[in-house]
Amino acid sequence: MPSELRSPRLAVLIDADNASAKIADGLFEEIAKIGEASVRRIYGDFSNARSRGWADILSKHAIIPQQQFAYTTGKNASDITLVIDAMDLLHSGRFDGFCLVSSDSDFTRLAARIREQGVDVFGFGEQKTPESFRQACRRFVYTENLLAVPASTQDAALRSPLLQPPDAAISMIKKVIAQMESEDGWVSLGEVGKGLTNLAPDFDSRTYGSRKLSDLVRKTNSFEIDESNGRSLRIRVKPIAAPSPRRRNPRRPAKSVTAGGPAPKA
Repeated sequence: MPSELRSPRLAVLIDADNASAKIADGLFEEIAKIGEASVRRIYGDFSNARSRGWADILSKHAIIPQQQFAYTTGKNASDITLVIDAMDLLHSGRFDGFCLVSSDSDFTRLAARIREQGVDVFGFGEQKTPESFRQACRRFVYTENLLAVPASTQDAALRSPLLQPPDAAISMIKKVIAQMESEDGWVSLGEVGKGLTNLAPDFDSRTYGSRKLSDLVRKTNSFEIDESNGRSLRIRVKPIAAPSPRRRNPRRPAKSVTAGGPAPKA
């Protein structure tokens, strides 16, 4: 019998000092879309108030804590332990990808080293995460997008400043479409999505207040959409409308003959 197809094996390594416990549910839901979280480890000093929030949910998500006491101020033993474990797991050859959960740019070199080995890296961090770390990952997800949708209008108003307006994505989408070969300008939305991820690992339609890329494209009102039956969704840039011609002034009527002027010829 053919072997059963298995989801990609992932090693999830969480920096408790740079990730909030509030994202836990959304984090593992997002990781489940990528593959199977075979290893789940979290690193930090759980006697510290900043990391203590994770202690209450470790069992819920089967996360193995790696306690690192901060014996010396300014020395981050948690980061060092995470890097050592990551390299051990990498050289075991058992994993198809790594999920690094942190907003710390110190993990940029680790992400780059793992990808040099031909293994995918998925980063998870806040929008303040330095670009160097975001670009080192195959895909980077903002943890603000993993929080539960606010139930009240007041909470939604507090979260809205974190999102970018849909118009901010127009230039990026147009750039991807321009890079794709198409005689009539129509391109597959699915291929556009892949191109966006390659262009910007941190691109996420949720950052622009849309659940899906198709929703974002509609909100921008800058693209035509083809939803023909039996065909995958296609889009193209709306043509620029030609300016309407200026109306010429009508010819002025002939001057009337004033009294006392020359009489018209017979």
